[in-house]
Amino acid sequence: MPHIGIKMLEGRSKEQKEKLSAALVKALCETLGCSSHYVTCSIEDFNAREWQEVFASDIEGKKENLYKKAEYDPKSLL
Repeated sequence: MPHIGIKMLEGRSKEQKEKLSAALVKALCETLGCSSHYVTCSIEDFNAREWQEVFASDIEGKKENLYKKAEYDPKSLL
């Protein structure tokens, strides 16, 4: 069933993550016409150094699955 995986820079609160998760699950269910009963969502935090590897492997390395491209240079976060 659908799983939403979010990877982002650290620094957001648990409340922000819960609100984000709820909004994304709602949007997914409305768009795909499925019940939230079947949807899961995870959020992983990374520091700026770790993000360099995530960006290289999960964004640059998987362009065929990327539906929204980055508009920034990840090195600018260091």
